Amino acid sequence: MVFGTRSNPRAAARRNPFKVTTFPSHLISMQLLIKLLLQYQDHLADLNKSIETLAEELLEYDLIQSIPGIGTKIAATILAEIGEIDRFDHAKKLVAFAGVDPSVFASGKFVASQNRITKHGSRRLRTALYQAVRCGIRSNRNKKLRAYYDKKRAEGKLFKVAVIACVNKLIHWIFAILTSKEAFRLE
Repeated sequence: MVFGTRSNPRAAARRNPFKVTTFPSHLISMQLLIKLLLQYQDHLADLNKSIETLAEELLEYDLIQSIPGIGTKIAATILAEIGEIDRFDHAKKLVAFAGVDPSVFASGKFVASQNRITKHGSRRLRTALYQAVRCGIRSNRNKKLRAYYDKKRAEGKLFKVAVIACVNKLIHWIFAILTSKEAFRLE
């Protein structure tokens, strides 16, 4: 037997060392778990297909994907979490909904020098936007976003601070795209 090479799964099943076991219940449990796993994989594939077909019916789905770094799953997640864009009067309200607005710590004469994001809002939206920014700045897919990220890093901002600033910028772009119904332009 050669390790490191891919073989036929049926051949691997024939070589199964668990065929003969002292406890047949272990074998039955293993078979049931494998069947459940295969069923879950089928259900997930069906669910992904239905999500994609529902999302493709929306005009906003293609508009959001016009931003480099946003793919099909991230676009569907963003649209599902935002819902109707008319709920937000301004992009800052969408930023607050995503939970990436800075928290303010001030009391009398004291003003905090380090403010964290509030994280009040949709965790899924925040995660999808973070992933979109990471995809956009990696290998210069989104030149505008990469330039903004490089500017923030040149100002001395830490990696995560610069990425969250890019998430904030991305939210403003998404708000503008969804309200104007025009695709993103890299000009």
